[in-house]
Amino acid sequence: MTGSTRAPRREADEASDIQGSAPARPREDASMFSRLQLAPAYKQVSTEIERSILSGQLRPGMPLPTEQSLAERFGVHRSTVREAIRQVEQEGLVQRREGRRLFVALPGLYDLAPRTARLLMLQQTTFAELWQVAVTLEPLASQLAAEHAEPADFEELARNTELTAALQAEGTGTLAQDQRLVELDVEFHALVGRASRNRPLMLAREPISLLYNPTLLQIHQRLPQSKARNLAAHRGILDALQRRDGAAAAEWTRKHMVDFKKGFEMTGLDMAAPIAPPP
Repeated sequence: MTGSTRAPRREADEASDIQGSAPARPREDASMFSRLQLAPAYKQVSTEIERSILSGQLRPGMPLPTEQSLAERFGVHRSTVREAIRQVEQEGLVQRREGRRLFVALPGLYDLAPRTARLLMLQQTTFAELWQVAVTLEPLASQLAAEHAEPADFEELARNTELTAALQAEGTGTLAQDQRLVELDVEFHALVGRASRNRPLMLAREPISLLYNPTLLQIHQRLPQSKARNLAAHRGILDALQRRDGAAAAEWTRKHMVDFKKGFEMTGLDMAAPIAPPP
């Protein structure tokens, strides 16, 4: 009996050996995949609200659905909706009216400029970097303004130039006067930008202007002759715009920007230094 049971066992062992000699299955490797980064619920809700606004489903002036209805729609708590709305409100896409009621808003072209300016400061942006952008954007704005400006634009630019000339004629050179001259300079270039009728350009140049133009105050105080040069440039730009000569307007503006850079360097200011916040 004992001998009769050994043969089947050997056969089983041989069969096991044959099976064991089969190629091993390759191990599955998931290293090619990245771990999913799931956004917080409030961010997903705010993204959906923004998408509805940008697509036109929610148009400017329309009331935003209540917190309760949004919570039911998205299947989240009201606190999550509240945080999402706070984020959308910070983006300027909704505004509170009639007490606490929220309405879809259309942000102005200049509403985002202060935020962008702060970001540029946090990034330690230098004046040299700002100038490299401004020397491209400002002449382009003048060139487009020569084509698209309307009579009202010319009137405002002329008024600005006349006010600048009258202020310089007083010749007092006080800090208050120089600050007002800087305000008029900022306004002049903003008017040219608006006359370009190019919204991306207007949006791009505004944060640069917020940080770039206030430096003119230091130049005026250290180089009094810069005021007359600044006025002459503005008059040249305005004349070219009124003649609808885009090339001349752009060239006047380019020279104006180069002159600004020279004045900056003559005052001993460091173009490689991080920009200072506007006053």
